[in-house]
Amino acid sequence: MSALEQASLDVTREDGASLAQPGKYLLFQLAGERYGLPILQVREIISLEAITRVPRTSACVLGVINLRGRVIPVMDLRTRFDLENAPATDETVIIVLQCELSDRRLTIGVVVDDVQEVVSLRAEHVSAPPPGTGLEDEFILGIGTPQEGQIIFLLDVDAIVRFDEADVLLAADRGIDNS
Repeated sequence: MSALEQASLDVTREDGASLAQPGKYLLFQLAGERYGLPILQVREIISLEAITRVPRTSACVLGVINLRGRVIPVMDLRTRFDLENAPATDETVIIVLQCELSDRRLTIGVVVDDVQEVVSLRAEHVSAPPPGTGLEDEFILGIGTPQEGQIIFLLDVDAIVRFDEADVLLAADRGIDNS
């Protein structure tokens, strides 16, 4: 098998579920841990701005922002991942992502502590989460290890949003069309 064919393989769990793929990931920090998002789903990174709360949505959905005339829902990843709340800093940003939800293409923002860099992970740097660690949650696609001693949790954007699907769609529908 050529190196190119090897790099294009999906990493799979023992149960056959497809996980993270080699490729480019945007790295960010949340509560002292490093996470990665597939770069192809990242639209832009913006500074933290005022978020308008949408009534009757879960704590994970902070509300909506107006991004150049488009109203997009914003999620709090700390709440989604059941991490301790922390005050915003100068490094706190919103990563604007494209995802699929209920057969709809949706633009959504996620608040993170700090954006770090874009890394390219080869097949040998991507593995399935070890069984029994609790890391095999539906929103963790895999573990990236680009350097010795470095661990990056590779995330499934669609699964993160699907967790609060009704609330995200409610927030999105409060604004203008996101298609």
